[in-house]
Parts: sequence; structure tokens; C-alpha cells
Amino acid sequence: MMAMRLARAYTGKTKVVKFRNHFHGWHDYAAQESGLNSQTGIPKETLSTVVVMDPNIVALEQLLSHDENIAAIILEPTGAHFGQLPLQNPVFLQDLRELTSKYGVILIMDEIITGFRISKGGTQERFRILPDITTMAKIVGGGLPGGAVAGRTDIMDLINSENASKNVTHPGTYHGNPLSATAGIACLELLSNEPINEMADAMAERLKKGLINSLSKMEMPGHAYGIASIVHLAIGIECGCKAEICTAPHADIANATETRGPYGTRASAFKLAMLNEGVDVMGGIGFMVSSAHRKEDIDRTIESFEKALRSLRNEALV
Repeated sequence: MMAMRLARAYTGKTKVVKFRNHFHGWHDYAAQESGLNSQTGIPKETLSTVVVMDPNIVALEQLLSHDENIAAIILEPTGAHFGQLPLQNPVFLQDLRELTSKYGVILIMDEIITGFRISKGGTQERFRILPDITTMAKIVGGGLPGGAVAGRTDIMDLINSENASKNVTHPGTYHGNPLSATAGIACLELLSNEPINEMADAMAERLKKGLINSLSKMEMPGHAYGIASIVHLAIGIECGCKAEICTAPHADIANATETRGPYGTRASAFKLAMLNEGVDVMGGIGFMVSSAHRKEDIDRTIESFEKALRSLRNEALV
């Protein structure tokens, strides 16, 4: 919310563009079409200040050329659901950066999941795209409650600005919490000085190869994909993406996980089947690999995956 507020204050404009299925928290200004089940209780006046679109550069330019009241565009820089519905990067981010600069629109990258994971400098460092504002959380608290907004100096200076008409206040009971700050500093020092990213990425690559081999061995269509230490699974969809950025249509990816059966969606059924084998899958759609995972953890996960697939096949769920 603070990132959106800063963008509105800086530009003097009202509307924010978000992409369909991209998640930026549960507050009123971000809840629309973000994967939350309900918008009940959100005033229509609030909803009218947010424009929800598919991530399409041509459509975006048409909007920006006709609506001068757009303050910012906010997005998950790898794609919706931490990259399950991937953006075709780096091209998409490059085009988006050029477009927002052309029309004087603030570009907000929500790096709450991808920051420090996609690379030590997040998605923006990996693809060399500098946003105007970045949001971060989780890791900056070292696993304890914490969050941060960073950005251009002229935008961030609006916080407690001496100019009363531009001042953006940022109060909070737990701001600067010493315990979270200390844990966050320790975590970031480890990331800076140890090969944490490299270790996690290597294990993710091992996992992707193992999942793909299992699908092939069981003669089941599908593939695994993802960048850095995030791994997604698309059962039933073939793709020539080389296990990185899936090029299948977003609708096909979504349908593959949202197909409903006796145990809810296919993603829900897959999550339950994996839990039965002792492995928790993020939302039933992906894996978050860390440097704490070792080869034996990855190999056990692959073994559990094969057992889960057999169970799902026996129940005619895949």
C-alpha cells in the first residue's frame, strides 16, 4: 500500500494498473483479481482506482495514451503466482520500463518473493531493469515480521517531507523493530558473503530435471519450469521452454491446475497427494528451494513425486 501511496503522491494522479492474478497483498487497493476469493466489503469507489489488465504491452500503451490519470503500474516481475504464469523476460520488462518512462508512469516491482531469490539483487538485477519503486518483505526480516519499500530518492523523500502538501506519513507500531532488524541484517549478510543463491539454484535445477525425468518415465505429459530457485509444475502441458520460462498460454497453465475433481482443483489434489508422501508443495503449484535443501532432500522429493503421481493416476485425477 505504501508503494502505491507514494506513486500517487509523487505524480498527483489517482489510478494504479495491476495485472490479472498478480498478488500484492490483501488490502483494498490490491485485492482485485489477485487470487483472493472475495472483494466483499471493498467500496466500489476504491475498486474504480485500480485498473486490472492482462500483461500486454500493446494494450497498456493504448491505455496510457488515452488515460492521463495513471500514477503507476505494479507487477510481480517474474509473473503471476511467483512465476507460475510467467512473463516473457527480459523482453517484457524491458518494454514495460520503456513504456512507463515514456508516459511518466511509476514502475513498481513487487519483489516480496523474488527479491534476493532470483538473484542477490532480485529480478531487477537478473534482467537489468531498474524500477522506480521496489517492495520487499519476509527476507528483510530474516524470517521475522518485516517489510521495506525502496525507490528513487525524489520519490522516497516524500516520506516526512517538509512540504506539507506532499508529505506522506509512514507511522507504525513495529517500524524499526530491533529484533526483526537484527535478524534481517544477519540474513542479508549471509546472502552477501555465502554462496546461498548458487546452492539453492543448483538444487532447484536438480529438482526440475528429476521431475521432468519422472514424467517421462511414467509416460505422462507435462514439464517443470522456473528460474533460479523457484520450480513450477505443469502436468498435462508440453512446452519447448527448456525448463525455464514456460511459453505455454497462461490460460492453458491455469486450466491444468484449476481443473476440478472430487478433491477440489488438480492443484489441491496434487498438494494432498504430496503431503501424504511427506512433502509440502507451495499452493500445489510450485516448489521454493533453499540452500538448506541437500541432494538427499531433492531426491526424496522426486521419489515422493512419482508416488504421488501414481496415486493421482489410480484415482483418475491426472
